[in-house]
This record gives sequence, C-alpha cells and structure tokens, in this order.
Amino acid sequence: MQNYNPYENMLHTLDIAAEKLGYTRNDYEVLRHPERELKVSVPLQLDNGEVHVYEGYRCQHSTLRGSAKGGLRFHPDADENEVRALAAWMTIKNAIANLPYGGGKGGIKVDPKTLSPRELERLTRNFVRRIAPIIGVNTDVPAPDVNTNAQIMSWIADEYSVLKGEWSPGIVTGKPIEVGGSLGRNEATGRGCLIALQGYLAKKNLDIKNMTVAVQGFGNVGSVGARLIAEAGAKVIAIGDSSVNLYNPNGLNIEKAYEYANANNRSLTGYSEPGMITITGQELLTQDVDILYLAALENQINKDNMKNVRAKIILEGANGPTTNDADTYFFEKGVDIIPDVLANGGGVVVSYYEWVQNKAGFYWSLEEVNERLTKNMQNSFEAVWQMQEKYNVAPRLAAYMVALERLVIETTLRGYNC
Repeated sequence: MQNYNPYENMLHTLDIAAEKLGYTRNDYEVLRHPERELKVSVPLQLDNGEVHVYEGYRCQHSTLRGSAKGGLRFHPDADENEVRALAAWMTIKNAIANLPYGGGKGGIKVDPKTLSPRELERLTRNFVRRIAPIIGVNTDVPAPDVNTNAQIMSWIADEYSVLKGEWSPGIVTGKPIEVGGSLGRNEATGRGCLIALQGYLAKKNLDIKNMTVAVQGFGNVGSVGARLIAEAGAKVIAIGDSSVNLYNPNGLNIEKAYEYANANNRSLTGYSEPGMITITGQELLTQDVDILYLAALENQINKDNMKNVRAKIILEGANGPTTNDADTYFFEKGVDIIPDVLANGGGVVVSYYEWVQNKAGFYWSLEEVNERLTKNMQNSFEAVWQMQEKYNVAPRLAAYMVALERLVIETTLRGYNC
C-alpha cells in the first residue's frame, strides 16, 4: 500500500485512546513526539575493496519510564518513519508490560544477505561507533529485530565495550548465552505470543486443540511461535517466509520445518514434506483458518486485502502488521485481534530479565525465566482485557489505553511536560 506512514498509524490510535480516557492533548502531547532521533552514514569497505555508505538510524521515542529499549533491524526498506513508529510502539509495549523502560528502535538500510560475514561484522561495528554517543547500559539498550541475531548482538557488545574500555554486556540484549545472554530469550517472543493466545482462548472458552493456524513469517518469532502453538495441539496448515509459502490441509510437520529453517539460514526454500503444495503469499493470508499468526513485517493486512481475510482470530507476532483501516473493519466484523503491543511483548520482557542479570552478574534458570515471563504476560493480558471490557473497545485500542494511562500518570507525577 503506497504512502503508508506507520508513525501516523500509531498516532491515530494514540489519539483515540486519549479521547476514550478523557485526556486532553496537553496530557500526552509529549508522547506524540520522539525525544531524540539520530541519522548516521555508515561506511563499509567491501571484501573487494569498494567502499559503500549506508544510512543508519536510532530513535529514542521516550525515556519517561527508563532506558530507551528496542531492536535493530537490517533491512533495505528501513527508514526514518519506520524506525520512529517502531520506537513509539516499544514505548507502548514496555508500558503494557510494566517494565522500567521507554521506547527505542534503530536500523540500517541494507540487505544483509548481500554481505559476507566479515562485511556484516564490519558494518555492525561501524554502526556502533556512529550511534555510541546516544546509547548506553542505562540510557538506550538495543536488541535483535528483523535480520539481526545473537551473533550481531555479540559484535555490538564487544565494539561498545572496546569504546568504553570495560566489558559492558548490558548494552545490548539477545546475546548468546556464552557472552551474557539469558536462557529463554531466543524463544521469548514466540512463547509470549502463545501465552497471549492462551489467555484469549481461555476467555472465550475455546480449545487450542480444535484450532487451525496459518503463519506468515518463519523467522525467529514465526517459527518459534508456530512450533509452540503446534506443540499445544493446534493444527498449522500454512507457513511462509519471504521466499516461499507452503500449505497442507492435513497439517504441516512444524517441528521438522523449524529444524530445516534453522539449519538453512532461517529460510524455508527447498523444504518439502508429503501432501504439501506451494501457494502465494496472499493465499496464505486468506486461508480459511481459526488463527492467522502474522510474524513478518508491518502493513501486511490493509484496506487492499482486509476483506479477503477469513481467519476468526488474528495473532500479531510482528510489529504493526494490521493498519487502522483493517483494525476498524475487523472490529465491526467481530474478528478479534490479539495486538502486537501485547502479543509480542515476551521478547522485551525477557530482554529486561537479561539486562537485570547482566547488571547483577547473577543468572537465572530457564524455569525461572519462563515462569516470570508467563506471569508478566498473563498480567498484561488481564490488564488489556479489563480495559477492553470496561470501555467496549477493540483489543488494540484497549492495549494503548492501558499504556497511555500509565504513561500519563508518570508524566504528571514527574512534571515531565515542563
């Protein structure tokens, strides 16, 4: 969809949430504007000696509740509007999860698949040098996002530590266990999506074992979430990534697909199993399923295709996959959305746990991490559900209202508007 501005999408929902809560613009005007934005030029000498310069970004939307927190994505479509919206969504998400974090986001406008491992490392380290003046263990803590992973987080931690002259593992989360990562972090976003889904199904007296599911996106969030949802008893009949979309009406072997994708650079290209056929991306989105699990990029369901969606429940593992137009349409049609700022909050919750462990130098068991994550997600879901019931609003609006209420209270108490 052309001329789509995700930040305007966020502001639209924020303004409606404020109106429902009876706030004036003065009460939350500060939250409509990012606190700080940095655009940098990141040079890279390729292995063949050529020098390319890439655009990089870091946006700190809010540090009202604590350090800015949010991922870094390496993607050719990354730009200022996208990063600004993602940072704002992190502010909302962290407030819903009741974490002592604000919202931040960043990225580089690059297709990392075109770079060698050594080129990718050099680009990452050069980017850290450019944004180092505004990040810090207690000011702004990046994390993985689209096309970034634990290895890239390791390079960031190392480069920042070199600049600081001391080992600073808390500068970034989503690291490998061996360099200060947390047990359970890799699965946290997908696990959080499952917990949010289970909360919703319990409220509706529905059994996950009777559910059929289509999954768009098979990176970390999509593959982990799909595997956990399948383990819980649902039948996943369609999965897809940027290269291929696969369908089997009798259900796919998600454990096998998960193992294949993880061994194949997170790609389903070449994967096969009996009874499976290839479909288009739009055919995946319009499958007649109980649950459509969106785990790719933003702006996937919009006014151009929303009327073709036949799923009864939409679970948002990605950030901003459904536009305002589609939100309104689905609410009127009785299609429930478990919104991104609630559903995919598990990643930042366990990122927070990783950060706490880094600062304390004391590390938790997997059981303790997952127990804390489950409790946090359940509390967040209940807060949003109660807001939804009280005001009779769509789930996304209720989620924004929970966050905005907490943010406005803190803004008022601190005199943050002064």
